[in-house]
Amino acid sequence: MSVPRAYQRMLSGRRLDLLNPAPLDIEIEDIAHGLAFVARWNGQTKGEFPYSVAEHSLLVERIYGQIAPKAPAKWRMVALLHDAPEYVIGDMISPVKSAVGPGYKELDDRLMQAVLLRFGLPGQVPDGVKKQIKRADRISAWLEAIQIAGFDRKEANKLFGAPKLSGVEDEVLPLRAPMRVKADFLNRHRTLLAML
Repeated sequence: MSVPRAYQRMLSGRRLDLLNPAPLDIEIEDIAHGLAFVARWNGQTKGEFPYSVAEHSLLVERIYGQIAPKAPAKWRMVALLHDAPEYVIGDMISPVKSAVGPGYKELDDRLMQAVLLRFGLPGQVPDGVKKQIKRADRISAWLEAIQIAGFDRKEANKLFGAPKLSGVEDEVLPLRAPMRVKADFLNRHRTLLAML
């Protein structure tokens, strides 16, 4: 019996096998481009442009830097890339992920391992770092919910927890053209890569 294959052709010309991703088939330009065009909240946001996963990733990395100001560049890079698999599998809202079941998480985990390996990052991220990145992710989701996704504070607090981080409520989420977000994502990746 042959092994099923699921290839995605990237703009770089790479062909990424989603079932068995090879780190050498992963290019940061493809990640940045894909994430800049993937809308958070299934596109159900206010504004002229969708709020992209790339913009979200930049925010999560910034918030993680506030939570863990002395974190080394490798963990800041992991925070920036925390949703990298979504450049090929899209951003599914949590209820859909639950309905799809464990297959989605397995696919996401395989892709994430390939991404980490591609950029020389540890395959095993310490639990403490994962929790801090997850906290930054939840704070980002809270900000997005109240600023652009139509939630009131009470509902956002219930779903994501009220953020307990000084000054975070002052963060204003930009809604920008995808190519501008892509450029900022690539610049941040280059900066962090130089610090590794």
